Amino acid sequence: MKRFVCVTGVSGSGKSTLVRDVLHGNLARLVAARRGKVPALANLKGLTGSESVGRVLEVDQTPIGKTPRSCPATYVGIWDEVRKLYAQTAEARLRGYEASRFSFNAGSGRCEGCEGQGLKKIEMSFLPDVRVSCERCGGKRFNSETLAIEFRGKSVGGGLAMTVGEAVGCFAAHARIHHTLELLRDVGLGYLALGQQSPTLSGGEAQRVKLVTELAKVRPEHLRARASESTLYVLDEPTIGLHIADVEKLTRVLHRLVDAGNSVIVIEHNLDVLAEADWIVDLGPEGGAGGGKVVVQGTPEQLVRRSAASHTAKALAAFLEIR
Repeated sequence: MKRFVCVTGVSGSGKSTLVRDVLHGNLARLVAARRGKVPALANLKGLTGSESVGRVLEVDQTPIGKTPRSCPATYVGIWDEVRKLYAQTAEARLRGYEASRFSFNAGSGRCEGCEGQGLKKIEMSFLPDVRVSCERCGGKRFNSETLAIEFRGKSVGGGLAMTVGEAVGCFAAHARIHHTLELLRDVGLGYLALGQQSPTLSGGEAQRVKLVTELAKVRPEHLRARASESTLYVLDEPTIGLHIADVEKLTRVLHRLVDAGNSVIVIEHNLDVLAEADWIVDLGPEGGAGGGKVVVQGTPEQLVRRSAASHTAKALAAFLEIR
């Protein structure tokens, strides 16, 4: 435990089967059985060390929400805090507005034209339905009375339209909101709008938003999680589609999870990530029927010394020599 582990190998070598099906599936069942939620696994043999795992979580690329009502600000848990800030403004108190007024899911503050979605669906007779911006609120989700309330020069609709990078400065004085926004920026999502509809996020963006949600729960250094509370995070190729600068940011975030007393297992090919791992497991030696075996494992430095042992070790040795 408390390691950043990369499982790698040629395509078809059995990485996903090992990590997601064998390890994640059985370990999740063991943890659930320990808590009495499911029957114990009587036939499971060879999986040791599970007593140090309190939770198993796969951070995958499935959508964080299926409706336009869901957005990054609600998923990472900062929108309730933002609504309170708007309710605490002098104008809001004068009008008797409470935090519930600034909810776009229910209440009297949302736009009734689009019911707080900011979009309206137009049904097309022989074509897929299309969504257009609500003409009543201009896509801002709230009615005119609610939009009249401003916090630091931004209406609540304008707040949702801010990018993460802009919001970091706007909420700098509010620790909990600011911390989560900084995490979003640290994983390369500074360009994302707080109110962007969740169905429009790519799989990689959704995965990084989930990572931030987990990282925001991490306790400070002096309150590190006990072994029984530690989490094993499983990720499948999280760097797909990322710029090299964002890969570096993501790697730092994964190390933060480890520093907090958790473990991270990543299925990965990216050499930048492999070079930063605490331990590498290389499967192979080939794909398909020629795979499924641990060819070599160890620290990046140990793999380099055995560069003739596998395709990955050879590539990593060349990469580290250039770097």
